[in-house]
Amino acid sequence: MKITPSARVLRMLGEIEFDEWQCIAELIDNAFDDFTEIHRSGIPWAGGYRVSVELPDSAQGQLVIADTGRGMTYDRLERAVRAGWSGNDMHDKLGLFGMGFNVSTARLGKRTRVLTTRQGDTEWIGVEIDLDRIGDDFEAEDITAPKADPNEHGTRIVISRLHPTRARWLQKNGSALRNILGQVYSWIFLNRPFELWVGGFQVKPVQHCRWGDDRSVLYNNKERIPAYVEIDQRLENGLACGDCGQWQLPDRHACEDCGSDRLTVRERRVHGWLGIQRYIHKQDYGIDFLRNGRKILRWDKQLFTWRNPDGAVGNEEPEYPVDLAHQGGRIIGEIHLDHVPVTYQKDAFEYGDRSWRSAVEIVRGVAPLLPQRAANLEYEENTSPLALLFKGYRRNDAGLRYLIPGDGRKPIHDDTRRWGQEFHRGNPDYQTDERWWQAVEDHEAAKSRGKNAKAAAATPGKPDEAAVMEALGFDGAEETGSPSPHATGGAEKTEPETHARLPERRKETRQERVARYTTNSTTYPGLSRAFGHPRVGFLDVEARRLTAGSLTDDNLHRTPVLLDQRSGNTLVAFLDLDHPVFLRFGADPADLLLAEIAVLLKVQTSSEWSHSELIAAIRTESLPASALDAEMISAEAKELLAEVRRRMASELDHAGEPEKAFQFLSPDELTYTEHTMIANGKVARTTDLGASGEFLLYVPALFLVRLVESLPSLFMDNRVFQGVYEGVASASARRLSLARTVGYLSDIATQATYAGASLPDQLLRTRLSIRLLADDLAEEK
Repeated sequence: MKITPSARVLRMLGEIEFDEWQCIAELIDNAFDDFTEIHRSGIPWAGGYRVSVELPDSAQGQLVIADTGRGMTYDRLERAVRAGWSGNDMHDKLGLFGMGFNVSTARLGKRTRVLTTRQGDTEWIGVEIDLDRIGDDFEAEDITAPKADPNEHGTRIVISRLHPTRARWLQKNGSALRNILGQVYSWIFLNRPFELWVGGFQVKPVQHCRWGDDRSVLYNNKERIPAYVEIDQRLENGLACGDCGQWQLPDRHACEDCGSDRLTVRERRVHGWLGIQRYIHKQDYGIDFLRNGRKILRWDKQLFTWRNPDGAVGNEEPEYPVDLAHQGGRIIGEIHLDHVPVTYQKDAFEYGDRSWRSAVEIVRGVAPLLPQRAANLEYEENTSPLALLFKGYRRNDAGLRYLIPGDGRKPIHDDTRRWGQEFHRGNPDYQTDERWWQAVEDHEAAKSRGKNAKAAAATPGKPDEAAVMEALGFDGAEETGSPSPHATGGAEKTEPETHARLPERRKETRQERVARYTTNSTTYPGLSRAFGHPRVGFLDVEARRLTAGSLTDDNLHRTPVLLDQRSGNTLVAFLDLDHPVFLRFGADPADLLLAEIAVLLKVQTSSEWSHSELIAAIRTESLPASALDAEMISAEAKELLAEVRRRMASELDHAGEPEKAFQFLSPDELTYTEHTMIANGKVARTTDLGASGEFLLYVPALFLVRLVESLPSLFMDNRVFQGVYEGVASASARRLSLARTVGYLSDIATQATYAGASLPDQLLRTRLSIRLLADDLAEEK
């Protein structure tokens, strides 16, 4: 069988950069193309649609890819293995059988055997391509193999004399390979009856862990923004070349690029969805772009950057994530672009092609995502699907406003990422978004209780004795076995002998009490996890927050935490967050839970550790996110300040007061501002700085504090901060409201300016100020 070009060129093709998974995917693409044609025909297909990949068991082993497709004739096989030839339509197919085949096989090994047969054929026919034996006559050896069953059909590709490094990767990374292929072909697996088996295990589709179709947030108290947005926009049909794939002008009769007369009218359609992931991740977010069902780009983030067409070359402004960017992002999506050409490696689209640019405009628009920035640059507001989700979900504050799970005080990102891992493992308890939603609702409930407690503490007057007794858990005979003082008027009374005595109420058993607590509680996600340490073992804890009544131990004494052991190393921990130790003393539920767990583990394992040593070890192992990390807190402070700077600058421009604010800069602050602007590539004359509020993006952090103190009416009253100022008549109330906001801002600016070693109390104070100032920011306009 003649193949072209020479073996030397084939060996050069093997040097083209293809990862191991890309090489295998090239061969899978060709099988899936064949399956797609069969499936579209509607003809029942005996044997099903199955591709099997047998991985090498050693560096001297072989890689086998087999499919149950239609098989090929001798002529078709000869063309298929000829480098540079492709019989596939450039728009309907995944593979470019020919070049892709030769690149992938030559990169994996030096000898490739292809055997193929059709239903009814009497034998397998094939070719052996040995790169060490093929000469300049381009002749490859024809091979045949006996066929046990004439109804067999399909193709087998056997690659041997594997390159040692790639053979080792394939031998050791079967699970990683399945995961990558599960992502790349997820849409195909979900929408077509195709199967892919790698190393004896079926490849499962890797789906996105997104919020449900019915979830949404309320933006600005008036606009409902869903967490899932479908996109389906059909463009005008176009004329495309079937050989090179290039789009042509409508009146063409031959391809302008390659001269082919195989021109056909093609559909041009941008469709798919954008949504919000249930957890925030540093890398795993972004948009997947697909061509003919295969993902070309995964977690792509280029649409989150705005390129100013009027700016300098290379001018790019990252727009998402900006708020607390070190935490990552959560906007995701799948967009199908079957009409957009891709590179030969299938890891990128042709970004210079106008069809790609049109798709980008449909998905993200042409204007900046931020409305105020768009207005400043004289663009109309961006109303694209991406801009809509950006507007509704750009911040990471816990609660219903941004659909972020929390624990009543802060987001619980580590927990939601852990739940996301359970989703991807297939744990049935994590497939729907109910656990995430419950954590959002629990956060709002806990936050509401905190506000009520603050209001009660600020209310003048002394609560009555009954309320105090009830708050402390002494609520009558039901719990204490003694009569209520209010029922007797404070003095013991005896019933007349003539009255029948009421029957005594049966004492509640522990099992009944625990059942009641379970009914009157909800999951507390922030503390539902494995607690322990390798030296003493671990306990799987389901934490539940009480929603009615109070907790009592076996002696009917009120307790803030109650453990109920279940089978094995599992237990349920009930939390009474209305207990005075939380409301009056501000105790952390985690601390009391750790104390209870430490006692249990110490007894179970007869540990020699002291209780305090054991608590410290369990906290370090099980709650690492609670550590006071100076570098992390400084990063959070700087990123929140970046948001405050942007909003203050925008407000100055809106009010027409940048020059007034500029006058508050001292000479050394002005010098610092100029140096920072130059370091960031911004060149401006000092006399021009006050013309807009942009200079606030570069001023010293502590200058922001002084500016808010000096011009509170520009930034308070829901302009930048929610705190009231002009909205109250009392001067003392104004000072109090301003002092609160300025205090938070001062803590954050100090940490951002002096990011060196800080004492734990200082870091704790800064972390609280970050949380409180983020809550104090006004709704984005």
